[in-house]
Amino acid sequence: MRNQTKGKSKGIISWPVDERPRERLLSRGPHSLTDAELIAIMVRIGFEGTSAVELGRNLMKQFGSLRAMAEAPLSAMFDVKGLKGAKVAQLAAAMEIARRVSLPDGKKRIQIKGTAQAGEYVKERLRGLPDEYFRVLYLNRQNRLLDDVLIAHGDVDYVKPPIRSIITHALRTNASSLIAAHNHPSGTIEPSESDIILTRDIISAARPLGMKILDHIIVGKETTYSFADSGLLDELELESFSPYPAKRKQMKIKESAL
Repeated sequence: MRNQTKGKSKGIISWPVDERPRERLLSRGPHSLTDAELIAIMVRIGFEGTSAVELGRNLMKQFGSLRAMAEAPLSAMFDVKGLKGAKVAQLAAAMEIARRVSLPDGKKRIQIKGTAQAGEYVKERLRGLPDEYFRVLYLNRQNRLLDDVLIAHGDVDYVKPPIRSIITHALRTNASSLIAAHNHPSGTIEPSESDIILTRDIISAARPLGMKILDHIIVGKETTYSFADSGLLDELELESFSPYPAKRKQMKIKESAL
């Protein structure tokens, strides 16, 4: 039994060595630990009256799962008693490392062969994020991925990517075409009017340089919206020639369950 004073934790240091999470991880492997114990190793210490493992349990109780915790905004972690800047930063860094490890490697070997593949690629990188992120894929003439760049990051409702940055990086990488992508943290995939105007402006900025906009993809909770597949991209290309774009009819949204 762990030597604890009733009603107050003495901390993990008071536990038998073979019951401490760090020692068990080293002797038996990380798979032998619970989610709360893995969190305890990352935060290292608890706070007065609460051990790191108990803090981990409180986090699991608050969020329900590691995935839910990873998808929550950082501000939500500060609502958990005992979590401050350093601990939140350690948890956020560990979860971001795990997310990046899960992504396919070798971007220069990737060839984007169609809208379905592009949608799957960006969905892996944008789905479930608590804030809005805007990325651009830069491709060569063979549609091989030259670079994948995070252009802008905003709050949950709105992000405004600078078109100049999009075009500057295209010139820097000698890209022949672009695919824009961003997520809607709300889960909906319907493009907003600002999404549509932004897409048209990118088309207008890229055309004089001989660069093609292949798609703009919106990532929702489980599905994606493709400007190319919906026909909206072709419409915007025509509109971009006119200084007074015509009003569009409401288009039916096509969902791609990738």
